[in-house]
Amino acid sequence: MSDVSSVSAAVAQLYNTYPFPPEPLLDHPPPGHNWRWNWLTAYHFCTGQKPARQNVRILDAGCGTGVGTEYLVHLNPTAEVVGIDLSVEALAVAQARCQKSGAERAQFHPLSLFDVAQLPGQFDLINCVGVLHHTADPIRGLQALAQKLAPGGLMHIFVYGELGRWEIKLMQEAIALLQGDQRGDYQDGVQVGRQLFETLPAENRLRQREQERWSLENHRDGYFADMYVHPQEIDYSIPTLFELIDASGLEFIGFSNPRVWDLNRLISRAPDLLERAQTLSDRQTYRLIELLDPSAISHYEFFLARSPLPQQTWTIDEQLLRAIPEPSPCLEHWRDSPQFFGPNYDLIKLEPSEWDFLLICDGNQNSLKSVGELLQEIDSSLEVVRSLHRQQLILLTPSPAEA
Repeated sequence: MSDVSSVSAAVAQLYNTYPFPPEPLLDHPPPGHNWRWNWLTAYHFCTGQKPARQNVRILDAGCGTGVGTEYLVHLNPTAEVVGIDLSVEALAVAQARCQKSGAERAQFHPLSLFDVAQLPGQFDLINCVGVLHHTADPIRGLQALAQKLAPGGLMHIFVYGELGRWEIKLMQEAIALLQGDQRGDYQDGVQVGRQLFETLPAENRLRQREQERWSLENHRDGYFADMYVHPQEIDYSIPTLFELIDASGLEFIGFSNPRVWDLNRLISRAPDLLERAQTLSDRQTYRLIELLDPSAISHYEFFLARSPLPQQTWTIDEQLLRAIPEPSPCLEHWRDSPQFFGPNYDLIKLEPSEWDFLLICDGNQNSLKSVGELLQEIDSSLEVVRSLHRQQLILLTPSPAEA
């Protein structure tokens, strides 16, 4: 499909048939967190410092049934949160979801990305997850969103990667061939796809990949339909991804899953190869990583920004000593033990000096003691502070004189 209106109509029909994501509604705030949806932690990741204000405007562009919108409201208690989507059935679920869990501040509008200019004002944070690759013109969609991003604002994007979705693309085409004239009947497509997976030999690569990677969530028809019978999907590689990014007119800040993009995890046992790789540009390095580990790159998630956006690396000791530290709001059970789950739900194991400093930061967003003042109270060091900062375990606010 290429015509914008026909693609939008087909996509809306899919999500009216299977409102997505098909997560249950809760009568309480959703569990856990996603630090990318928390304005404080997202801004800190992109700039190295805590933002000066929290009363921001947030747009969930392509919000579907409101799973992300609900989190955005609960994780940002002073923000204005707006969700848009072209599926009226998905928006009805989103409205019910947010009302049920107490996220009444969410506002919803039946709009596509291409119509986002109809919303008043600009937004400090735009969340667009799993949407652009389902449009007829992702560049135009991203450019429309970019026009709504305020100066100093952030945009978090999630799009599909072609190498890690190779088996999915093959199954999509196989289902479409078997559907023939019935393509567009999404319930029939789900039935055909499930029958295919059931009848393929156990050693078949497509069946194995489904069972290893996707079957846990794909037991729900909504997820299965979104993956295998979607009427529009554009997958990316590093070269085409940066064509999309460059066309936005925004600044690429970085991938929000940076560990995946660390070449050391793949070739650290070959120092000579790492030395050769130092001559590569960032984009060439990213391309090398996805070529060497294609199954790990089923998607790209990254931040874009509209300048001016401050950057603070805290390499100057005097500036770090004057900074105000506080624990990240996206930690789990960190007060009970030096082993806890961090912002990415990975297990953190802190050294005693690290844990001591993290503990003494508890409540410091109210007492506003500087790093230097806190270091006078415990046996720790600036390197410990920098380590906690690199691990996204603390937020740092510049001293008022430097803000």
